[in-house]
Amino acid sequence: MCGIVGYVGGQSALDVVIAGLQRLEYRGYDSAGVAVLADGGLAATKREGKLANLHKRLAEHPLPAGHTGIGHTRWATHGAPNDVNAHPHLDNAGRVAVVHNGIIENFTELRAELTDRGHELLSETDTEVVAHLLAESFSSCGELAEAMRQVCRRLDGAFTLVAVHADEPETVVGARRNSPLVVGLGDGEAFLASDVAAFIAYTREAIELGQDQVVELRRDGVTVTDFEGNTAEARPFHVDWDASAAEKGGYDYFMLKEIAEQPRAVADTLLGRIDTAGELTLDEVRIPDSVLREVDKVVIVACGTAFHAGMIAKYAIEHWTRIPCETELASEFRYRDPILDSRTLVIAVSQSGETMDTLMALRHAREQGARVLAICNTNGSTIPRESDAVLYTHAGPEVAVASTKAFLTQLVACYLVALYLGQVRGSKWGDEVIAVIRELSQIATQVEEVLATMEPVRELARGLADQDTVLFLGRHVGYPVALEGALKLKELAYMHAEGFAAGELKHGPIALVEDGMPVVVVVPPPRGRSVLHDKIVSNIQEIRARGARTIVIAERGDDTVTPYADHLVEIPPTPTLLQPLVATVPLQVFACELATARGNEVDQPRNLAKSVTVE
Repeated sequence: MCGIVGYVGGQSALDVVIAGLQRLEYRGYDSAGVAVLADGGLAATKREGKLANLHKRLAEHPLPAGHTGIGHTRWATHGAPNDVNAHPHLDNAGRVAVVHNGIIENFTELRAELTDRGHELLSETDTEVVAHLLAESFSSCGELAEAMRQVCRRLDGAFTLVAVHADEPETVVGARRNSPLVVGLGDGEAFLASDVAAFIAYTREAIELGQDQVVELRRDGVTVTDFEGNTAEARPFHVDWDASAAEKGGYDYFMLKEIAEQPRAVADTLLGRIDTAGELTLDEVRIPDSVLREVDKVVIVACGTAFHAGMIAKYAIEHWTRIPCETELASEFRYRDPILDSRTLVIAVSQSGETMDTLMALRHAREQGARVLAICNTNGSTIPRESDAVLYTHAGPEVAVASTKAFLTQLVACYLVALYLGQVRGSKWGDEVIAVIRELSQIATQVEEVLATMEPVRELARGLADQDTVLFLGRHVGYPVALEGALKLKELAYMHAEGFAAGELKHGPIALVEDGMPVVVVVPPPRGRSVLHDKIVSNIQEIRARGARTIVIAERGDDTVTPYADHLVEIPPTPTLLQPLVATVPLQVFACELATARGNEVDQPRNLAKSVTVE
């Protein structure tokens, strides 16, 4: 969850760290803090609440100038979000400062040991024990990196740790286990962060750290070892977007900007997927075609919005490949003892590539002999590194907590994987694959069309700001779209919102419908699977007869729904399986505008953070 920044170099460390925290505040905004090494000592400041509170504190009580520093934005786990529990945490002598992302599972035992040895711990956090343990280890070994290795060998759980010591004024040390941490390489300077967005204004050259590794940053370079002190390999990579991609670009919210960027993101995700032989290719496939031909089951694991993308992918995979497909919540997957073997393909979907539930599901799948293919937006993240194959989406940085363009590009990527499997297994001829790719290539333009017609949706949302409940209905691939629409409203508007398969109405949910209740209905195209279309029109009539205020999302020209729609939102004609790519967009706009009308924080909704890196 939390955002972490570290810096050593020739610039003002405080300026660099604060700028990085501003780019990472989406990862946590319960509190924020910084520590700087200067004048032979260590100075730190931290404050409850958003980064603006820390800015105010620094303006009133400036820290001394220094060239080495660390910073943190917190999403609270252990301990309430207040000044005392905010990071950095220091040892009793004030010589060590530590920031942390993750959970240290054995901190209660470690805290008791430290207390018995005379340490005074001030906070309720698991992090503070690390500062004290580092101080003890440093006093015996005299080197911060070695102290970090010694401490990490004692810790259980998932963590990223970044620390400085006043006795090593030009060193920053970081460590990671099951939690994101990336190195930025500059000219005479180096950076550490949870996300490359923190240092993209200074360098686009980065290093991905592996599992159970410690990195030591100095002005003249970095050293990477494992927890035992052995030299470790670290793969460099180049970030293919710049700082401007992470700015609001004139929009009031990042979410509005990211909604508007969806046509470009969809087009970029499709770019270069057909090779010179006219065949579909993915990014890094280290699974032989012969193995893919023997796959007899596909399992998609994901969380939240990515799970909804996986639900839609199930329809495409089974339709195009005739392979049975299951979609699983990653948080439940390994606890139900799933049946997996060498003929199972597991697809792990994660925007950040660091989602802890999905990562642990991936590892369980590999332990059972399954092959894993990752769909991810973040180069160098853990999930792609630990998978047998990866297809990167090209959404660019997504800062708003509620996912929009990441969802659409995940859908595109899922379709590409389904087509690739069909191509390899011979269930789809080459010309059939190319035909679907051509249909996908039209989606960017169609999303632009939708975005150009959204003012009535915004007006509708503003008029519903006082509502308590909104229901969403869909059939076939429209059902996951309904779930996604409801999720967006929960995340942003803090409203009771539920998504249902429309055919389940008479099995209970219709009891919720009362006079004036808004119900959003996603109508499938009238062509092809017309029986679905006719049935959902009947569902609209059923709820309208019971007083529902019907908000109908339907294909342009579908006159059969017009008599039953209190509010009609038209979308361009698309093939049934691809319709979610356009049908979801009005629901994103609807949720964003309704949240704004209710006075909510759109980019940073309460209690949420962008990437869930703890279980």
